[in-house]
Amino acid sequence: MTAQLMPPPVMPPRASVGLRAWRSLWRAKWPLLAASLLLVMSSVAVFGPFLAPRDPDRQDIIARLKAPMQMDRRKQHIYVLGTDGLGRDVLSRLLYGARISLVVGFVAVVLGGALGTALGLLAGYFGGRLDDAIMALADIQLAFPFILLAIMFLLVLGPGVSNLILALGVGQWVTYARIARGQTIAQRDKEYIEAARALGQGHLGIMLQGILPNIVSPLIIVASFNIASVILAEASLSFLGLGVPPTVPSWGGMLAESREQLLAGRWWLAFFPGTAIMLTVLSFNVLGDWLRDFLDPRLTEGSY
Repeated sequence: MTAQLMPPPVMPPRASVGLRAWRSLWRAKWPLLAASLLLVMSSVAVFGPFLAPRDPDRQDIIARLKAPMQMDRRKQHIYVLGTDGLGRDVLSRLLYGARISLVVGFVAVVLGGALGTALGLLAGYFGGRLDDAIMALADIQLAFPFILLAIMFLLVLGPGVSNLILALGVGQWVTYARIARGQTIAQRDKEYIEAARALGQGHLGIMLQGILPNIVSPLIIVASFNIASVILAEASLSFLGLGVPPTVPSWGGMLAESREQLLAGRWWLAFFPGTAIMLTVLSFNVLGDWLRDFLDPRLTEGSY
């Protein structure tokens, strides 16, 4: 009697990364709420000029320092979030300010991440004197506090959105360089790198096609947290008068302008931009925690 051969079990196809990320987000309610809030913030930043009820720079001295939900003198317009000391609509300035904060955060992180990752790859792959020189430069920069270094840059270059992005981006590269260097050292002597060298692939191809895809996960996680810190730094520098020009609405600038009015009880001038900064930073931190767990290969898909 011949034994019947059992067919091999059919394994279900593995879900795509996007589908697994959505399932994980759906199970983790707080990261889903944070992602939804950031989506709203991004939409506000893009469509702010169309959503703003008034020109953010339009001054009306007669309507200055109106509390939220009060109407103008003609009873035609409601100031939903009130007005500031120059009679400008707080809601309009808040919507326009979202663009500055998010653009500065994203672009500065991309700039610092690209610079740091490139230098970390070079240092970890080639080692030797190049590694020593790059790490010595990183140690020198770490000797200065981040906010102090940004202030020094802006004092030399002058205030402005582009200079602010440059100062914040340059100040972020060390973190990415150290992580990329350590991960590159761990990958450069593995079998697949030796096989690529044996096949005649050049150094640039090995770094970009072999090593970089295997070290990008921790860099993405760091970037998600750094966006929050850069947004806070932009608000701090704008609060000190070294960020974007006063004519450009920004959340930090709105906080700086509210200092003289807080003692007089005009709470709305600091409450609304401060709340916007807090919710944005908190959302990026919560989403960064989820992203760290989702991209960690030691954790199972259902652990978050």
